[in-house]
Amino acid sequence: MKIVVCIKQVPATNNAKIDPETKRIVREGLEAILNPFDTYAVEEAVQLREKLGGEVVVLSMGPEKAGLALRECISAGADRAVLLSDRAFGGSDTWATSYVLSKAIQKIGDVDLVICGKQAIDGDTAQVGPGIAAHLGWTQAAFVMKVVDASATGLRVQRMHEDGYDVCDVDYPAVVTVVKDINSPRIPSLRGRMAATKAEIPVWHPDDIGTDLALIGLNGSPTRVVKTQPPPARNTVTQVMFGSPQESAHALVRELRKRNLL
Repeated sequence: MKIVVCIKQVPATNNAKIDPETKRIVREGLEAILNPFDTYAVEEAVQLREKLGGEVVVLSMGPEKAGLALRECISAGADRAVLLSDRAFGGSDTWATSYVLSKAIQKIGDVDLVICGKQAIDGDTAQVGPGIAAHLGWTQAAFVMKVVDASATGLRVQRMHEDGYDVCDVDYPAVVTVVKDINSPRIPSLRGRMAATKAEIPVWHPDDIGTDLALIGLNGSPTRVVKTQPPPARNTVTQVMFGSPQESAHALVRELRKRNLL
């Protein structure tokens, strides 16, 4: 079984600057980390490989320094990694990004399952995983909270939603996105860290995966960010309720009603 995990390196700060022309995050000079939701995707892929056999390939599109995030995934149990890096990819929106990733998945070949974190913390769109499935024409299940059963032909999963969860049968090839409830990522072993250090990570460019240059980058992205602004500051004032538990509870209810929160 061959599993591809799509990961992203994201800024490790909430003070990122916005490019006034592209309205996208300026990533140069920012400390970066592996997208936290992707750690659960990697762990789930490794657990499935341990049960069913096969290979886990980690895939990312980004600058050269994204190789550090890929090595982190190898240290956590992935077998190998591929980096998509080229100036032509710069400025891609979620549609273009999912298109590029789908072309890379096709180049990897014989892929049974693609796993993504539910979303990246820098964009919070949750669109890339479903977008990959749409480009490939594969079955998809988003917001997966548990793999109930896994076999050589498909998965049975619990898919989280607002009122609980659905139980879905997903045949391969398929794309799933996972939430943090699905597992607890392992701590990388010394052997894993050594493997990550020694790993050779190939870098693929548009020509390597057969992308149409008209469909990637800023010019190939069908969506445009027209305005970006920071969220309003939160009210950080702490209010203490004094008195007995019953009096404190009544005071809390009055305060919540005053703020139209109850």
